[in-house]
Amino acid sequence: MTTHGISVGIECVGTHVFLVFKAIGTLTHDDYQLMTPLLDAALQAVEHSDVRVFVDASEFEGWELRAAWDDFKLGLKYGRTFHKIALYGHQPWQAFMAKIGRWFTSGEVKYFEDRDKALNWLQSD
Repeated sequence: MTTHGISVGIECVGTHVFLVFKAIGTLTHDDYQLMTPLLDAALQAVEHSDVRVFVDASEFEGWELRAAWDDFKLGLKYGRTFHKIALYGHQPWQAFMAKIGRWFTSGEVKYFEDRDKALNWLQSD
């Protein structure tokens, strides 16, 4: 059996809100159906736009086609909410994914192969 899914965590550090996503395996439309209401509820509670996002894609293998569309729609919906997005992974296509992500957010997007450097960058002003 293949493991896949998205976990979502929320932390507040000072005036910053941190969203932490961990993507595992090949994501499906059903994964987004489960995760999207949690994300919607979490972001409705955020009263300012200094949301910083850490995406752990170190175990991420890609999307099914419909799930890629779900991801695109989320990017359009919340792109202006995110101040900084750090994408942590180990694949060249993930670095390219971070570059494309810049088109859909008003915040900064950077790719990292070092988890600690990604987290330090997110916490910096």
